[in-house]
Amino acid sequence: MDSFLTVEDLKVHFKTPDGIVKATDGLSYSLERGQTLGIVGESGSGKSVSSSAILGLHRGTNAIVEGSIRLDGVDLLHVSNAEMRKLRGKEIAMIFQDPLSAMHPYYSVGNQIAEAYRVHNKVSKKQARTRVVEMLELVGIPQPDTRYDNYPHQFSGGMRQRAMIAMALINDPKLLIADEPTTALDVTVQAQILDLLQNLQKEFNTGIIIITHDLGVVAEMADEALVMYAGRAVEHGPVKEVLTHPLMPYTWGLLSSVPDLAGDPNARMVPVPGNPPSLLSPPSGCAFHPRCVHRDKVTGDLCTTELPLLVAGPRGGEHLKRCHLADPESIYQTEVIPEIAPDLAEER
Repeated sequence: MDSFLTVEDLKVHFKTPDGIVKATDGLSYSLERGQTLGIVGESGSGKSVSSSAILGLHRGTNAIVEGSIRLDGVDLLHVSNAEMRKLRGKEIAMIFQDPLSAMHPYYSVGNQIAEAYRVHNKVSKKQARTRVVEMLELVGIPQPDTRYDNYPHQFSGGMRQRAMIAMALINDPKLLIADEPTTALDVTVQAQILDLLQNLQKEFNTGIIIITHDLGVVAEMADEALVMYAGRAVEHGPVKEVLTHPLMPYTWGLLSSVPDLAGDPNARMVPVPGNPPSLLSPPSGCAFHPRCVHRDKVTGDLCTTELPLLVAGPRGGEHLKRCHLADPESIYQTEVIPEIAPDLAEER
């Protein structure tokens, strides 16, 4: 039986004067309704590009999109533009990274949300206004009837993000894609937005893909975590497994660069060395090998010549890793943890 959303071998390549940019290169995952998938990675890893393909946002551009994206059995890559417009906003919705630029400055917030509602529902302007006011109240915007007539610049950053959530959920979509929904918000507002998404997910049974570089958001929100690097998945599995027993050196780097206020006070923040590769000419073999300090533990030159497959780790199950290391968990326990948290290593 197919999952609610199934992405198989997705490739999104862009033609440029300098060559082909492989922004997403063979990505596969699935998602059930009511579940949350957290996609994490550095800027340029392919997170947003792959999710934009689900909404058909690459149509009419210089992008080459291949593979399969099936939502409730419908292959989104092969539906017509007219059918895609019917699905976009109704079955699939997106919260964009910057709500100020995503909203039109010349129209009131309420009118923009009402337009998103009326496109998919045969209702009067008065009925649409009533529905929008209800949604604004649901997402926690005070005095929603008055705020309906305000413009985006009259909203604070947190309120604009709430308005974007209201717009995304106005048609009760089955799938919600949230692209960095807490970026540029203060910590208190971030927590409120995440709580809001979780509460609305319970109410509408929405499947959520949350795109972020913040592992704390993934730990708070997601059921599964997908780590991307250079356009590919390098680790994928239940969020608790990925965060407590990471199997990929790149994931170790992401975890070691995050401060933990509730953890070991002597823990060091160790950044991932080097820079992300060019997607015009990615490294041969494992794309992470130029930055990996553990490649000498792999026999021969596999890291530089052979792309590792995304396979189950030593524990088996659904926790997958793309790495040539034979026993990554042992290396993580004996070398990585002592480096970033000496006291924790001693306790173990």
